[in-house]
Amino acid sequence: MDEWFEIEKIDNETYAISEYGHWEKVHSYLLIGKISALLIDTGLGIGNIKNEVDKLTKLPVIVVTTHVHWDHIGGHVLFKDIYVHKGDAEWLKSGIPVPLNVIKRSIEAEPFSKKPPIEFNIDNYKIYIGEPTRILNDDDIIDIGSRKIRIIHTPGHSPGHICLFEEEKGYLYTGDLVYKGTLYAFYPSTDPILFKQSIDKISSLKEITKILPAHNELNVEVNLINNIKNAFKDIEDKDMLKQGNGIFDFVDFKIHI
Repeated sequence: MDEWFEIEKIDNETYAISEYGHWEKVHSYLLIGKISALLIDTGLGIGNIKNEVDKLTKLPVIVVTTHVHWDHIGGHVLFKDIYVHKGDAEWLKSGIPVPLNVIKRSIEAEPFSKKPPIEFNIDNYKIYIGEPTRILNDDDIIDIGSRKIRIIHTPGHSPGHICLFEEEKGYLYTGDLVYKGTLYAFYPSTDPILFKQSIDKISSLKEITKILPAHNELNVEVNLINNIKNAFKDIEDKDMLKQGNGIFDFVDFKIHI
């Protein structure tokens, strides 16, 4: 295994592929079905995530993009079959509205805690641009054989942000909507009101057994969703759910708007 990545087994057919050496602590997820495998996001693009995927499955791989931000599409170039929600599709096709030099500074904003792969060179770093093979909509189902995953459109962090819900297992893959850490809704392309509405939306899901976030700790209790929901309501009740109001600090998370 490439020492840049850490593989963590969720169950016999589900794996987290994590990049703890970077300050973002990004998680991608590999779901192995009977006819194909589904890779949720492709990480930072610092290491070759396809090498790790190939060690875990020989099935054809579908990449599903939770949202088109640089730290979630870094390995997209290594795969052929890429899905994205219609709200973020244009960014995938034409480029993220963030200058490359700004992204490079973000990558190196803090020292790596693990040595990056020898082939990594920040000067050669590029952002993926390509044509998706499928445009996703809210409530679409992706069937990979014996496993069905439902798309839930959850805008706010980006216009086309999605969560993925595997109802049979109760697994909710939350992307950048829910995790322990700072939740971001202060960028020009974010919307704190939509973010709150998306939290309200997933809080109504039944039988969630596990939250699988895109950043930081993997061990996240399901009640974090309701804690974030209550936090957003508190901000709204104070008439502060507007960009520019700063960082609100709660027990396991912060909300930056």
